[in-house]
Amino acid sequence: MGSLQLEDFAAGWIGGAASVIVGHPLDTVKTRLQAGVGYGNTLSCIRMVYRRESVFGFFKGMSFPLASIAVYNSMVFGVFSNTQRFLSQHRCGEPEASPPRTLSDLLLASIVAGVVSVGLGGPVDLIKIRLQMQTQPFRDANLGLKSKAVAPGEQPAYQGPVHCITTIVRNEGLAGLYRGASAMLLRDVPGYCLYFIPYVFLSEWITPEACTGPSPCAVWLAGGMAGAISWGTATPMDVVKSRLQADGVYLNKYKGVLDCISQSYQKEGLKPHSWSMVAPGPGLRLSVTTVCLLIKVFFRGITVNAVRGFPMSAAMFLGYELSLQAIRGDHAVTSP
Repeated sequence: MGSLQLEDFAAGWIGGAASVIVGHPLDTVKTRLQAGVGYGNTLSCIRMVYRRESVFGFFKGMSFPLASIAVYNSMVFGVFSNTQRFLSQHRCGEPEASPPRTLSDLLLASIVAGVVSVGLGGPVDLIKIRLQMQTQPFRDANLGLKSKAVAPGEQPAYQGPVHCITTIVRNEGLAGLYRGASAMLLRDVPGYCLYFIPYVFLSEWITPEACTGPSPCAVWLAGGMAGAISWGTATPMDVVKSRLQADGVYLNKYKGVLDCISQSYQKEGLKPHSWSMVAPGPGLRLSVTTVCLLIKVFFRGITVNAVRGFPMSAAMFLGYELSLQAIRGDHAVTSP
């Protein structure tokens, strides 16, 4: 029922490269905020990275994502587009037609893309985060360790992407490349549902009925808004994923997703004094203080996530749509 369309994969590769170039500096800031220590807020983190590492600090670990995330996005967009097209054609029984897409088709295609993204993107994210974090101070209260960072002149833990991969495989085995994969799965499956579905409906809503397809401006706006929505809502599990993947540069302190959530909550969330603000009565009711502390821990970096999500996704979808248009020789942009 229908054939595999390879141009979706090629267009996804181009869009992926564009998104990495646009979004990596803010991705570095996001990772430092979520998994590092000593950063008060987004602006403080930006100033500190610039002061300590100059402008090049924002591009740490970029070479590996630039080479691999393009392939990763190629697979995600190719799988989503072909899965959605197959489901629509199978539902209508018309292999050559372009039947209208339903929410159920988009939802299932997004879930498949999210699962595929973890298999391909887990090692990519791990290497990127390890390279971003190796100049960052660490602290472990349970072990009583003092904060440590790579001092000027000292050799960092990893010399580059290849050395990082070989070190992880040597020390942790092939499974080490998929550290944090379960958290990434919990982030990406709902994340891609809130990525592709808003994009499709927003681009259709913005586009006038007389037009055959969305304009580049509509693609840019819908893609940016979809990215902000997706990254904003995915922040809690993104925090957990970043901490699990950053864990291991100098020491290992998390046993898994639940242990990471528990330790993060105990150390940075609910403090003993906040129990006095819990309302009396049967059962446990969260106080305003408790909710605020939960937000402080698990929504760390939400501002930079949402801000970064807009230009990254706008570049991703615009690169995808325009390159797909050029490959197919169409005169109108076509949604995935």
